[in-house]
Amino acid sequence: LHDPEDPKIALAQIINDAAKREAPVLIPAFAVGRTQEIVYLIRELEDEKAIPVLPVTVDSPMAAAATAAYANRKEEHDEEYVSILRSQRHPLRTHSMSTASSRNESKKLNDARGARIIISASGMMTGGRVLHHALRLVPDPETTIVFVGYQAAGTLGRRIQNGEPEVKILGQWIPVRCRIAKIGG
Repeated sequence: LHDPEDPKIALAQIINDAAKREAPVLIPAFAVGRTQEIVYLIRELEDEKAIPVLPVTVDSPMAAAATAAYANRKEEHDEEYVSILRSQRHPLRTHSMSTASSRNESKKLNDARGARIIISASGMMTGGRVLHHALRLVPDPETTIVFVGYQAAGTLGRRIQNGEPEVKILGQWIPVRCRIAKIGG
C-alpha cells in the first residue's frame, strides 16, 4: 500500500526542516529509477522556491551513469522533460548538485557540514556507499534518513525504519539516534 501523502510535499517538509536545523539528509535510494525521481523532485521544488537550494550529492557511480543514460535517451523524454530542457535547465540536476564518482570524492563528503542532501545506493542499505554515510550519520540526532522505497524484512533499512535502537553497520554496532522519515508513493 502506498501512503496517501503527496511525495513531493513530504520531501519539501523534510528538506525545509533539515535546512532550518542546518542538518544533513541521507536518502538511501536505488541507483536506477528512484535516484533520478528524487533528483527530479528536488529540482522541481527548488524551481518552485518551495525549498532552499542545498548542496545535493549523488554518491553512486551507477546512479550517475543511469542519470546520463536517461538524459541521452531523447526519444523517451515526455513533453514536460523536453520543455524543461528548452528553458536551458537540466531536469535531472538540482541547482547545486554534484556526483561522487570516485572513492575519494565519496570520502570527502565526511568533511561536509551544515544542511546538505546525500543520495546514495543501495536503497535498502544492504551494501554500497550508503553504509559509509550511515556509519557516520545514523548516530547523529540531527541527521534525517529518508526512506523512499520499500525496505525488505531483515535489511538494515527496515531495521532502522522500524526504530531498532542499535544496528550493525560494517561490523560495528551503532546507536540509532537519527530522525527517520518515510516517503511512500
